[in-house]
Amino acid sequence: MKWNTHEIAMLIGEYIHTLDPKKRIALPAKFRKELGKKVVITRGLDNCLFVYPMKTWQKVSDKLADLPMGQADTRGFGRFMLAGAVESDIDSIGRILVPDFLKDFAGLKTQVSVIGVHDRVELWNETVWSEYKGRIEKQADVLAEKLGEIGVL
Repeated sequence: MKWNTHEIAMLIGEYIHTLDPKKRIALPAKFRKELGKKVVITRGLDNCLFVYPMKTWQKVSDKLADLPMGQADTRGFGRFMLAGAVESDIDSIGRILVPDFLKDFAGLKTQVSVIGVHDRVELWNETVWSEYKGRIEKQADVLAEKLGEIGVL
């Protein structure tokens, strides 16, 4: 049997990092190899920010481009993701710059929860993440059942 040697990016874990006064945040060292030297930051769902490696962003933006333009909801979602997207270099010590409009969208303060979610990183207001995580943890059994119904678990 021949194994697929293609490595899949795996961004997992939860960290608390500081957003400095110049709106820079250091990404966890464990994430930097997977992210590369440049990322795309955009508005995410649930009022967080999504941070994508360039290769992954290309796939996401291609899928958004394929959405039917005739439907208002798909046009709106494409605009939401693409108009809010910015490229950011990762500097020599692993920091990215978060533009004001994205910082404001996510309500980021000094302490930021940095979450690895498979192929992307999410940046959350620390308090909002803590509350969200608490709600999801209480619903884990119900969510698992729903995923079981559609064959995921």
